[in-house]
Amino acid sequence: MKRTTTKLLLGTGTLLALLGTATSCDKQLEENNPSGLTAEGVYTTPAGFESLVNAAYSYNRWWYGKEDGFSASELGTDLWLRGAGDVNPELTEYTTSLQSSSRALEVLWGKLYAAINICNTGLEYLDKSGLTDAQKKVRGAELRMLRAFYYWHIVETWGGVHFTTEATKTVQTTANRTPVDTFYQQIIADLDYAVANLPNTTTDYGRVTKPAAEAFLAKIHLTRGNYQQAATLCQRVITSYGFQLQPRFADLWSMSNLENREIIWAVNYSKDLSLNDRVDATLYPDGHPRGGNNGHLLWMMKYDDQPGMTRDIANGRPFNRYMPSLFLLNLFDESKDARYLATFKTVWFANTAVAGRLAVGDTAVFATKREIPNAVEATKNYRTWDLSKVYRANGTVSGDRLHYVCLRKFDDPTRPTVAEEQSARDAYLIRLADVYLLNAEAQLRLGNPGAAVPLLNAVRRRAAIPGKEAQMEITASDVTLDFILDERARELAGEQHRWFDLKRVGKLLDRVRAYNPEAGPNIQSYHLVRPIPQRQLDAILNKDEFTQNQGYR
Repeated sequence: MKRTTTKLLLGTGTLLALLGTATSCDKQLEENNPSGLTAEGVYTTPAGFESLVNAAYSYNRWWYGKEDGFSASELGTDLWLRGAGDVNPELTEYTTSLQSSSRALEVLWGKLYAAINICNTGLEYLDKSGLTDAQKKVRGAELRMLRAFYYWHIVETWGGVHFTTEATKTVQTTANRTPVDTFYQQIIADLDYAVANLPNTTTDYGRVTKPAAEAFLAKIHLTRGNYQQAATLCQRVITSYGFQLQPRFADLWSMSNLENREIIWAVNYSKDLSLNDRVDATLYPDGHPRGGNNGHLLWMMKYDDQPGMTRDIANGRPFNRYMPSLFLLNLFDESKDARYLATFKTVWFANTAVAGRLAVGDTAVFATKREIPNAVEATKNYRTWDLSKVYRANGTVSGDRLHYVCLRKFDDPTRPTVAEEQSARDAYLIRLADVYLLNAEAQLRLGNPGAAVPLLNAVRRRAAIPGKEAQMEITASDVTLDFILDERARELAGEQHRWFDLKRVGKLLDRVRAYNPEAGPNIQSYHLVRPIPQRQLDAILNKDEFTQNQGYR
């Protein structure tokens, strides 16, 4: 069977396979036309149009739960340093190699613009889709919400780059430079439509809903300085739809409790790993080389070179890409804040006996942000990785980037094999605690720190070790922008918000310089946007008009 493939730069029309009753977790054929089908023939049928909408959701998987997305959204901030296995150090430390050749940024650029084109194509064909008027209203709102979401990633990452609301059907050889304000005008217009037309709830987990659109629109208004609009939307999400903070912070990360009442929107990865986005020569030729949620791989230290430890499913497959900054670890008071031990893995128990030293189940490794006196260490049978073994006094890494306190939020002990790279863990895009904190930020910006207090305390009380709730509460005198950023770090570390958070509040440069001693000396003002991929610049004809972002080559 002959297969034709369309190569694109900013995204051409993508013809999807008809998948019948496929849901948003199914695979799709991307940029592939194995049987001569045309967009006019496919997208003008209800089933074909539904396959397009499902595909529009799938592009979230290239950012959320994937290594390049983690590097672009969490690294290069005040919270994380480079582990021994980091493959994107230019994003972690703003080295001179952060240029147009960045592989991670090239991948993300291409996928985001392909996603935009899917959304634009769907909106073009919506009236010809064969759907009922009610269905068209909802699917159109979903596509607008997704387009706003993808364009937000683009404009925040690269600034005023290429923008269009028209579907691209042929290879494009020119690109435009569009002001940031134009991006945000369209984002807000799309989200206003989504808020007005999405349902309050969905039975198809992973689809966007009215509260998801309201929560994201609140973040957009906060970014644009429209603080009252942001506060009003946040409060509506908090009070109007029945969302609830989980009783314990640790409950959020249980593999048996992913679809809980705190989650407003998530990228849903399938428990049937074959239905995720891993590359498949027949069904998904443009898929991801690992597929699924890969967070469980990236944050784990190399524990399996330690006495008593053999690699197993429970402890994970350690890629040791990222490690916490000392600043992040010291943000937690673990004597009253349960989030420290729910966020970080500090103890490994022996799964292999060591004669005369360790039995299976004994503590084999202990990692801590504190210093353990040598005399105390000498009394222990287990290996310790304490403060001075990992960090210098100034917070730089002392030399060993393989062993450290590890982020544990994304661990997945349900994987079928030790080597499995995919996880079925959903990637949370918006959860209720985030909305509480956004609301607190909006209230502070409005000059109402007292109104921020109950919002912050709701999150902090939930985070308390039982019996320590009162000790976790704050007063209006504690509420500053830096305090809210610290609270967002304690609550949301690793959840792919941090780079955007710091940029939104104008603190990226200051916080990285103050709290990340490895990236701090390198970061410059032009790093507030990323370099445009060289492949994009090479492919266009209007090179004098569409030029590289300032500061990059």
